[in-house]
Amino acid sequence: MENVLFELENIQVSYLDRLVLNIPRLAVHQFDRIGIVGKNGAGKSTLLKLMAGQLKPEKGMVKGFADFAYFDQLSAPESGEIDYKLAGQLSIPQTAIENLSGGERTRRKLAQMFSSYYEGLLIDEPTTHLDKEGIQFFIEELTYYYGALVLVSHDRYVLDKLVTKIWEIEEGSVTEYTGNYSDYTEQKELQRKQQLEQHEKFVKEKSRLLKAAEEKMKKAEKITQANGHISKKETKAKANKMFMTKSKDTSQKAVQRAAKAIEQRVQMLENVDAPKEEMTIRFHQHPALEMHNKFPIMGDRLTLKGGERTLLKEASFQFPLGHTIAITGKNGSGKTTLLNHILNRGEGITISPKAVIGAYQQMDYQFDKSKTVLEYMKEKSVYEDSKIRSVLHSMSFTGNDLKKNVRSLSGGEAIRLVLCQLFLGRYNVLILDEPTNFLDIFCIEALETFIKAYEGTILLVSHDKVFVERVADCVYVIEEQVLVLKKN
Repeated sequence: MENVLFELENIQVSYLDRLVLNIPRLAVHQFDRIGIVGKNGAGKSTLLKLMAGQLKPEKGMVKGFADFAYFDQLSAPESGEIDYKLAGQLSIPQTAIENLSGGERTRRKLAQMFSSYYEGLLIDEPTTHLDKEGIQFFIEELTYYYGALVLVSHDRYVLDKLVTKIWEIEEGSVTEYTGNYSDYTEQKELQRKQQLEQHEKFVKEKSRLLKAAEEKMKKAEKITQANGHISKKETKAKANKMFMTKSKDTSQKAVQRAAKAIEQRVQMLENVDAPKEEMTIRFHQHPALEMHNKFPIMGDRLTLKGGERTLLKEASFQFPLGHTIAITGKNGSGKTTLLNHILNRGEGITISPKAVIGAYQQMDYQFDKSKTVLEYMKEKSVYEDSKIRSVLHSMSFTGNDLKKNVRSLSGGEAIRLVLCQLFLGRYNVLILDEPTNFLDIFCIEALETFIKAYEGTILLVSHDKVFVERVADCVYVIEEQVLVLKKN
């Protein structure tokens, strides 16, 4: 067996009154490649912080037997030397750290980590601000890495390429699965099917036994009624006859005992709950919002600049009605600038007069009025209560989350709420700029369901390869100042 580089034993970590992590034992071996998945707030980053020594558990032991580097998505890059070759490969500008964009900061931190060798790497959400080229560099750098890798990521493509084990965190417990993310989802689906089969078997057997018990009780009642209509002499004769034929089932008490025995067997049946049903969601377009232009958003010889730099040169396009259109391209190529230009109905843009646009932009969302999550959604939507609740549930707003004040929501919760509001709102065009950033995998998959169920037109920017493949009808890429149609 490979050497153990890291061990956690009898770990308990709580936040307020909630047990965040409860781990009897976990180990990282010499060449393990582990991906950590779980819902937002499940404890993924907390587990990495424990392993990095940045957090002490209330109970238990954390034992490290090797030198691990820790990449934290939220920390600022450190000043200091980085390998000049890596700096070139990652296109890191030679400027003060405070002048770097989000993507450039991430690249600098990666370059710092890859400039030295460590026996183990603990990496938390490294691809959040990276474009396709940055993600590809990250994958290539780690494909041939000779050491242990523990990676928290919401990028399913990255997890499929790099890990051979999945640690799933759910309700404080960690379950280990063998294989990459796709293997994990197959195993989860198999478990779901097996649970469904076991549940159906349980329901069938319970129904059969209860029916048998009911029939026995009816038989006992018939015997009671029959005995009530005959004389003592006849009863004695009948009893003798029953005794002589040794018939067990015609005795009232024997029948009742048999019914009780069956009822006890029902109680002893191991209860198997049905697996959680996948909710079917549809966002029906209100007749007043219907558009009839074949191309509700068009650009004619559009030129866009970012400062002195030309981002798009004489670009013409027609985005089709009812489609999901994805725009991709390198960091700084002008994707967000193009979305903003469309939103502002800038020069060269023609938008259908009937278009009602809802937008998700990369920013910190602030809510100006005190309302609960549910009240906020009801005010913004024409859908019935049950639909609103099911959409919120898909985005991990459950139980008491619906009573939370919108002004006290975390950044991740605010993003999820805004996305719910857009799909349930009175819009027929949605413009989404990097909507998967800061969502966990389960919420990204819920967002995919929303997009597929939406009857309006969606224009989005994303670097998430799997997400784009799953939702986009058309894919455009900005390359060298030109908007090129890659998939239609």
